[in-house]
Amino acid sequence: MEPVRSAERISSIDTLRGFSLLGILLLNINGFGLPFAAYMNPTVWGGATGADLTTWIVAMMFWDGKMRCIFSMLFGAGAVILLDRAEKRGAGIDAADVYYRRTMWLILIGLLHAHLVWSGDILYPYGVVGLLLFPLRKLSAKALIITGSVIILVHSLQGIGAGFGIAELKTNAEAAEKAPSPTKEQKKAQTEWKQLAELFAPPKEEVEKQVAAHRGGWLDNLAIRSGEAAMFEFTMFFQFMFLDVLGMLVMGMGLAKAGVFDASRTNGFYLALAVGGLAIGVPLNYWAATQWIASGYDIPAYFTYLGSSADIGRFAVAMGYTGIVMLACKAGLRFITSPLAAVGRMALSNYLLTSILMTLFFNGYGGGFFGKFSRHQLLYVVVAMWTLNLIWSPIWLKSFRYGPAEWAWRSLTYWKKQPMRLGEAV
Repeated sequence: MEPVRSAERISSIDTLRGFSLLGILLLNINGFGLPFAAYMNPTVWGGATGADLTTWIVAMMFWDGKMRCIFSMLFGAGAVILLDRAEKRGAGIDAADVYYRRTMWLILIGLLHAHLVWSGDILYPYGVVGLLLFPLRKLSAKALIITGSVIILVHSLQGIGAGFGIAELKTNAEAAEKAPSPTKEQKKAQTEWKQLAELFAPPKEEVEKQVAAHRGGWLDNLAIRSGEAAMFEFTMFFQFMFLDVLGMLVMGMGLAKAGVFDASRTNGFYLALAVGGLAIGVPLNYWAATQWIASGYDIPAYFTYLGSSADIGRFAVAMGYTGIVMLACKAGLRFITSPLAAVGRMALSNYLLTSILMTLFFNGYGGGFFGKFSRHQLLYVVVAMWTLNLIWSPIWLKSFRYGPAEWAWRSLTYWKKQPMRLGEAV
């Protein structure tokens, strides 16, 4: 058992991973630079008119959840490729040992990232759900794709059910407001509705309090960050994200086995994937976003429109992007694919570096720019970060085998210090 060598890497997967990693920042930038609720509700902070509203709508159409969908599927693909190579080398039980050690280190990295750097971490969910993937490794591509589809369908039904349940909760809370002496159940509905309403549209003073905390020192940010991280890691993860992540990871395993990510299918296949995915997903996402705006940002309507259509819309667009990137790889457009592949080879390092630099830029212990940029202005910061990722990754890989975080993760996984510099004895 040993880490994958440079010559064994699948460049198309690295390219797609780099593409999705850069795209994730288009959404995460709102979490770095704006109050929590502004991610979902543009009226909370950052602007809800003109260029800012257009930016929010375009995000819903083209990248909200779509880039994370690709990133998630590639994590599943990476798991099945790792295990397949290990078993072909006759690793036996050592394959499970390495896989689970790798996954549990990822959970720890995610926890440290979430509580010490940025609460919007995705590594912890990947690690927790990744613990379930090992028994699925021998399933066929067809079985994995069907299983992933069923999980995604169940998650969609969960979102639709949440819409009906929240609408009923709102009705009961409003009835309690009018009742001269509300029942115990009505009081409970009032409390639950208030908590939910404040999550989507918190009072102005609460939002200003969040902004002030982010503009404060590291300890001020630690308090708010750990609270948000704990909510993501427990309440939101098990209620809303578990099936989301599991479905996409399993789907990624199946698509990897089917040869979708290694650019081995025909040009016609990838062209159909690109055109079909975007043709289905983009109009659906636009409809859902504009319907929620038309509802006056009504909370039940968020689940009715955006919640119910999210899985289909994001998966369709994600597959559209996959088709485009695979076509670029097959066409040999190295001036595009090579920088993206370098970013993808150093995905963990670039992910953590982005969090560190963005929190330093926006929070009070650094630049203190939290809440000072409108939604569309945040895109300038995104482009600056992309530029850094695309420049430093190829330069670093000219001298080193791995990114610094990848080197540490591999060394911990294999319980052995890995060679870092190119030319260093293996």
